[in-house]
Amino acid sequence: MPKVRSSNIGYPRIGEKREWKKSLENYWAKNISETELLDSLKDIRLSNIKKQKEAGIDLIPVGDFSLYDHVLDTAVSFGLVPDRFEYNGGEVDVDTYFAIARGTDSAVASEMTKWYNTNYHYIVPEITSAPTSLVHNRVLDLYKEAKTELDIDTKPVVLGPVSFVKLSKNQTDLSEQELIRSFIPLYAQLLQELEAADAAWVQIDEPFLNGQVTSSELDLLQEVYAQLDVAAPRLNILLQTYFEAVDDYEAIVNLPVQGIGLDFVHDAGESLKQVIKFGLPTGKILAAGIIDGRNIWRADLKEVKEIVDQLSVVVGEGQLILQPSCSLLHVPVTVKLEEELPEILKSGISFADEKLEELVALTNVANDTSDEQILEASAAAVKALNDSSSRNNEEVRALLAEVGESVPTRSIDAPERLRLQQEKYQLPLLPTTTIGSFPQTKEVRQQRLKWRKGELESAEYEQFIRDEIDKWIKIQEDLDIDVLVHGEFERTDMVEFFGEKLAGFQFTKFGWVQSYGSRCVKPPVIYGDVAFVEPMTVKETAYAQRQTKRPVKGMLTGPVTIFNWSFPRTDIPEGQVVNQIALALRKEVEELEKEGINLIQVDEPTIREGLPLKESKSQAYLTQSVDAFRLSTITVQPETQIHTHMCYSDFQAIIESIDALDADVISIETSRSHGELISAFEDFTYNKGIGLGVYDIHSPRVPAQEEIDRNISRALSVLDPKLFWINPDCGLKTRKEKETVEALQVMVDAAKQARKQLVTSPE
Repeated sequence: MPKVRSSNIGYPRIGEKREWKKSLENYWAKNISETELLDSLKDIRLSNIKKQKEAGIDLIPVGDFSLYDHVLDTAVSFGLVPDRFEYNGGEVDVDTYFAIARGTDSAVASEMTKWYNTNYHYIVPEITSAPTSLVHNRVLDLYKEAKTELDIDTKPVVLGPVSFVKLSKNQTDLSEQELIRSFIPLYAQLLQELEAADAAWVQIDEPFLNGQVTSSELDLLQEVYAQLDVAAPRLNILLQTYFEAVDDYEAIVNLPVQGIGLDFVHDAGESLKQVIKFGLPTGKILAAGIIDGRNIWRADLKEVKEIVDQLSVVVGEGQLILQPSCSLLHVPVTVKLEEELPEILKSGISFADEKLEELVALTNVANDTSDEQILEASAAAVKALNDSSSRNNEEVRALLAEVGESVPTRSIDAPERLRLQQEKYQLPLLPTTTIGSFPQTKEVRQQRLKWRKGELESAEYEQFIRDEIDKWIKIQEDLDIDVLVHGEFERTDMVEFFGEKLAGFQFTKFGWVQSYGSRCVKPPVIYGDVAFVEPMTVKETAYAQRQTKRPVKGMLTGPVTIFNWSFPRTDIPEGQVVNQIALALRKEVEELEKEGINLIQVDEPTIREGLPLKESKSQAYLTQSVDAFRLSTITVQPETQIHTHMCYSDFQAIIESIDALDADVISIETSRSHGELISAFEDFTYNKGIGLGVYDIHSPRVPAQEEIDRNISRALSVLDPKLFWINPDCGLKTRKEKETVEALQVMVDAAKQARKQLVTSPE
């Protein structure tokens, strides 16, 4: 056995050119059969495993691949299907699986929320009773498949029982600890079957360990893994953590498992300190996450090797594994397809395949089977990018210096602004609006592609966009929506669009990552100092406003969201990058206001998702986020109404910071969580406008008015009707035109009915 081995925690599912996405959507559109779907996905899955083997990875994950989401995979393995999907037991079929994730005409999809502080969404399991059986040992099938088809002995990957329950909705009468204990026999069976199939290692992910962990949770963890160790004594368990350092290092490394996986990238140096201070139990494996699994920058392997050298001193020979800091699910597949990137940038980035090359290079150097020349090359590439003019813009640095430490505020407080704005706009009670985007049809996408390829003149393309705006302004007026939007037909993605127009951003051609289900995004790369170049949204928004007497919202993406949904540079502090973006957006806000656009939405759907896992770090992050939002909106007149939008947020945790944003109107998702988020406002007096998304746009169904009525009534039980707005829970870009119009009509009818009831109800 080599003294150091390489491992991977997880690999992207989507394929180099999103082949996975295309197969799923073809199946949903009934263009291919279930057999054709499963065959195509098998090809991608096996190709991924083979590629990792050829790269030289020693421990290759299996079970990280998914038809939709790995948390949903775990739920259906135990037969955890909500009653509304009429599941009758046994292995969950493909259509039921997709129904849980996407909903049906008669059943609402399960809630979807962020995977810790990443840009990935998972389906939240609903557990109504203790599980009774392992209905499908999925990872066993995949392990056997790799062995049979490729003759590769892989490392099965499983989401651990403690994290799984904590990520779920416990709708049973059991306490959390009791519910976790009920899963132990089923996990034991799963592991025993893997052991019987001669699996050597299994990776059990317990990412909850990187947050705040109580002593009782540690005791329960000890109990769970002691029983699993006894159940499958010949199977090596690698307990995997990621996204932060663990606080209880000594307790965790002494758990009855054979290996511990720690993050050495997003840990602020704590993991290395802990290993050096406390050492590692004799014979236990340390899987060190030393290559960043969440960002795309090439590592300075000379610096990383210093960490490896220090670990090698503490960890015994044969006890060290090198791996990414987390699953490579969060980065694109390969740089090799990016033929149009500037060479200095291409040399400085690393996607999944390149990260595997970095791991193997470090492993080979550590095993004395390769010289260190490759380390020198990586250090030189990183230095060249850091020294480039794009990362040293003196004008941008001067603007940041002017901001200093001051916290910007608007000149008039929110209630007085609301009075002035109501005088100006004369909006009805419970005004209706949408979040911003309307359906991007095949024709819209084709026209944009033709224009980008030079096959369509700019004048023709602009006329096409104007025609789409005209069409949807009329649709909104016919629906009787109160505050309109232009529809964003010129935009590919809410972050990419702005990145294309700001200095300091670069775009890839195939740099896709999974967001949720088949939805893939291509995050911009923030590689240099960010600066405003010219107006970005004014032309289309001003045109839309000229077509109607109703107010039209300007639509911008906020600085924190642009940062969180990009691959940001890491050579300067995060706060500096966010404030650079905020200053650039402030110029755009000012340009919109000059053109008479006085309702401006600055979306910040990701503030909650970026919240650090450690509570001790949360306030600094929230303060920085609030300051950046204010920095982007501070200069508007009191009559200009600032809107913002947030998705899937645990508002109880950050309600004070949301209030501190000082936006005039905030719209938030609440449909999939069935109104639970409204409880955040029961104990907090919120004196600004608020729109709680009244129907779920992620599910391809038209809501019944009764569903929207319930959401409105629930909201009005705790919110002032004078402050309440009615809107969908998110943008409508991914929906079909017919369902969009029908759903919005139901929403408007529900709003009008609620207004009538408020007017006719006694005080």
